[in-house]
Formats: sequence, C-alpha cells, structure tokens
Amino acid sequence: MRLTKFCYAVTGLGYSAPWCVNAGFIAGTEATLIVDTGANALAGATIHGYAVAAGPANRLIALNTEKHFDHIGGNSYVSDRGVEIWGHPGIARTEAEFRAEVTEFNDAIPNAARRERREAEVFFTGTRLTMPDHALTFSTTFPLGDCHAEILFTPGHTPTNVSVWIPEDRVLYTGDCLINGYLPNLDAGGPANWLAWLDSLDRVLELKPAIVVAGHGPVATGADVPRIISVVRNTLEEALERGHSPTSPPV
Repeated sequence: MRLTKFCYAVTGLGYSAPWCVNAGFIAGTEATLIVDTGANALAGATIHGYAVAAGPANRLIALNTEKHFDHIGGNSYVSDRGVEIWGHPGIARTEAEFRAEVTEFNDAIPNAARRERREAEVFFTGTRLTMPDHALTFSTTFPLGDCHAEILFTPGHTPTNVSVWIPEDRVLYTGDCLINGYLPNLDAGGPANWLAWLDSLDRVLELKPAIVVAGHGPVATGADVPRIISVVRNTLEEALERGHSPTSPPV
C-alpha cells in the first residue's frame, strides 16, 4: 500500500499463525530502499516486485531491521538480482539455525500427515540463508533522490534492531521495536535487553512520527502511534517488574 509520496508498506506477509510480518520500501527519484525482505524467497519476490513497479528506473538497495528469519528470509531473492543488502554489524546466522527454523515450522503443523510430508519446506521454496553484505553505522543515511532515509539504532527486541526514518514524510519503519496488536516478543532477550528497549522507545517517541510501519500488525497512524508505543512500553515495564516476559512462565 502507498502511505505517502515516497513511502510504501507491504503488510500481512506469511509467517507463522497467528503472526504475519511487514516490510516496506521508500521510492525516491533515483533509488528505492527496501526495508526487510520477509520470511522466505516468495516474500522477497513480492517485495522486490512492488519496489521495481514503484520506481522502474531506480537503483535498488535493501536493509534488514534485525536478525530474525522473518525479516531476512527473502535476502537471497533480492541478492540474486544484484541488490546490495545492509544490516546491523551484529547480524550473523548459521545454516544450522536456519534448518532449525524450518524444522520448528514443520513440527508446528497440526496435521500428522502434513508433518510427515515436511510441508514446511514448501514455505521455504528457493530460500537460502543470505547475510547482509554492508554494515550499518549510527551515521548511515541513504540519499534516494528527492528524499532520504536515516538509520536509528533501536536495540531491545534483539541487539541488532534498527529503525528507518523518512523525515520528509514523517514515516518510521520500526521492525520489531514496535508491534501493533500482537504481544511484543520479549523472549529473544532478558531484562538488560528490555531496559535498552525502553530507551529505544524514548528515541522513537521523540521523532513524533505521523505513520509507523511496525514489524507486525496494521500500519499505525494518528493517535494509534503513541498508543502502540505505550502498549509496548507497558509490556516491558510489567515484564521487568515480574521478572519474566508475558509469554513465558515465571522461573
């Protein structure tokens, strides 16, 4: 969907029930920046196709907002088409981790006959583990023509999380720093990560974005923006008080 003059969201991409995952892109007059590539090569193809259609003559660049496979799974598709991929210098996943992800998906299939057929492999058709080939820094900015994208390091969900700010349109792509509707995933870290996450929320709030493309759930606009920030903040504060995330039992 087109959000503003420059910004687009690609929402509701397949992941794992009940989760969907979001991506997006920013199309300037000279270059288009893809934000996340989805969970698999099929998602990468979808995102790439929309980005090319929005700016057929543009140079394409991609980045990952974090290390989890639902944000980097389409990297191989865009890389095979000559697109450079940027990411946090701490992103490092192994082939064994990727195969474990596929197995976990397969084990979650309710029907025994479908598990036996390993139908999760269909979801990952053509998907190869591909890491970013360029490292983001605190000062990374992408000039895209008549607009630009600024990188904001927003650790917490993982230490590798970054957000992308488009000041011309006041649009913020947050990856999993923000979630809309779903409970945020705190289980990728612990209390130290959650404290860092609260600091990241403060930096996000200071920007006063008009539109937020969160990592999961509907695009947030207007009053929904401070609301989703508040929901994530409250969840983190409650987890710190209780000593465990809302989706895991007390130790």
